[in-house]
Amino acid sequence: MTAGDLPFCSMTATVSAPALVSAPITRSARRGTVLVLVSATGFGMSAVFAKQAYAAGFNVPTMLTGRFVLAAALLWAVVAWRRAPLPRGRALAVCVGLGAVGYALQSGFYFGSLARIDASLTALLLYAYPGLVTVLAIALRRERPDRRRLAALACSAAGLLLMLGAGGVGGSAATGGVLLALGAAVAYALYLTVSAGLPAELDIFAVTAVVCSSAAASLAVAGLATGSLHAPHEASGWVWTALLAVVSTVVPIAGIFVGVRDVGASTAAILSCAEPAVTVATTALVYGERLSPAQAAGGLAVLASVAVLQLRRRAKAVPVAAPAPEVSCDVPSPAAGDERETPRTPRRRGGTARWGLRPRRPGGVGSRPVGAGRPVRVDRPVTRGGAHPGAETDRGPRHRRGAGG
Repeated sequence: MTAGDLPFCSMTATVSAPALVSAPITRSARRGTVLVLVSATGFGMSAVFAKQAYAAGFNVPTMLTGRFVLAAALLWAVVAWRRAPLPRGRALAVCVGLGAVGYALQSGFYFGSLARIDASLTALLLYAYPGLVTVLAIALRRERPDRRRLAALACSAAGLLLMLGAGGVGGSAATGGVLLALGAAVAYALYLTVSAGLPAELDIFAVTAVVCSSAAASLAVAGLATGSLHAPHEASGWVWTALLAVVSTVVPIAGIFVGVRDVGASTAAILSCAEPAVTVATTALVYGERLSPAQAAGGLAVLASVAVLQLRRRAKAVPVAAPAPEVSCDVPSPAAGDERETPRTPRRRGGTARWGLRPRRPGGVGSRPVGAGRPVRVDRPVTRGGAHPGAETDRGPRHRRGAGG
């Protein structure tokens, strides 16, 4: 599971006088960076939790059904506490379809691949999805094939060739596992493309709760129909499944939700590339898995393509000081004479409002002005598993998938 577990994410920020907001922005950026990295770590550890559950006797359908049932219960508790509005009408139908078909297939492919090949290779193959999202966006005429996007696609393709060709996918890396990992990347790319049409004002926790509930129901029905649902032979399997639901699903979703609002979609997308690094490091430590030099180089090339897709957008998202006639900063200008206004100190928020866990007032996320500046809309990200990419599909991560499972 990864940032992809966030159905969608929209952001609106208000920019005011730099002198008044520089310190709060610095603190907020630090907090956002930490939260996004915590989210990536949680998503990256899903491979270890899944493999431990397999060792305890769980199969893929039973483990995923248990994971989504528990995650959905926790997410509905958060929705009830926040009193968040639920999706309705067409948006609700899309969310149900995304969970019952898109997310269920993506998770089944990803965790099925983990049962067959090394987790480090699975995680890196999954990160082909940003390039696939770009291909779909160009094919649907949502984006133009400029040099930056073509360079990112070439970088991603070269990385895949290194991992699958010159890198020598041998040993324990069975062909079926590789195909499942690539199938997970394709499924997630389609998931993000479809979720781009969801309204931006929908609450992420409500959407994710609907998606996880739909995925749980879909997997449970499929498991019952095929007779593949059964209890593990060791009770510890339930512990690993619970860790997968909490540490690698609910906590990362909350972390990426708040983190994206603090640092922006593009920065969060780049920071989320720590997820496969966490997977590689943890599986190497626990299971002794190792990538060949060529596979490692290919993985770095695939991750570099994500950075190429995001860096230019990140530069565009940085607010530039507007001319004095355009923005009111509550700071007197030389032409103001003696008619001065005292700069207003931003009101400090605490508790759930400070961390962004309570629903905001109408007007969009982050729409409350600081000082008297004009609201400036910031780009939204693409994320795995649940994040909403918005009109342009390469905007960063939210539903990790971040990316895995």
